[in-house]
Amino acid sequence: MDRRAPDASRMRLCAAAFVTRATARSRLPLDYSERSLRIVDFLIDGLRKGGADREQARDTLFGLGAYVGEILVRRAGAIWIDLDADQRARFGQPVGIRMPDTRVWNPLGKVLNRFEAGGPEESLRLFYLTMHGRMRRAPEDLTS
Repeated sequence: MDRRAPDASRMRLCAAAFVTRATARSRLPLDYSERSLRIVDFLIDGLRKGGADREQARDTLFGLGAYVGEILVRRAGAIWIDLDADQRARFGQPVGIRMPDTRVWNPLGKVLNRFEAGGPEESLRLFYLTMHGRMRRAPEDLTS
């Protein structure tokens, strides 16, 4: 993975590259649906149980964070943004997402929290379902 700090314009490509790598050897259902966030939780739990530390899991965690953010872009009306200096200091990340109601969220940090804390309260699926500011899905999206 490219070690340069990502910017918002590259996050969609980062998510797609992660999905390609993650599904090359397995049939993981990473289809950008909110249902696939259960798979993200499962993968993060597997990294923890496998004994990986944060540095060993760095690229995978970044890819999972990009994937989670891209779900929010595709399903909840968010957009990728480059965080300003105050936001970078608060979130510890260079990029985040802005929801339709203008709230800013940190999917990369949420993935790190799940990895470090590991409890069900850090579930990425729960994060999606309970987050404020997400747009309701359009009727044509209800089948996916």
